[in-house]
Amino acid sequence: MSDLTVELVAADRRVWTGPARFVRVRTVEGDLGVMPGHAPILGVLATGVMLIEATDGQRHEAMITEGFLSVDHDRVTIVAQSVDAPGLRMPANA
Repeated sequence: MSDLTVELVAADRRVWTGPARFVRVRTVEGDLGVMPGHAPILGVLATGVMLIEATDGQRHEAMITEGFLSVDHDRVTIVAQSVDAPGLRMPANA
């Protein structure tokens, strides 16, 4: 199975980019989980905790405020007004 390519962006900076196995976000319609092979989707984000399960086994959580999510061809782009993730670090290869 392939991996997801994830990009998490706040209004003022790129927060995290890297390969992942799974992403969970809260949308205005409820929680949404994304795995490789997910159908294309555009979603409106609600304030809440998101999760990225990276391919290296690390789990990254961040509190995000409203924004949007785009999924297409195993590429996940999350753009939020703000992202609070003090322990989240960009992968060395990003």
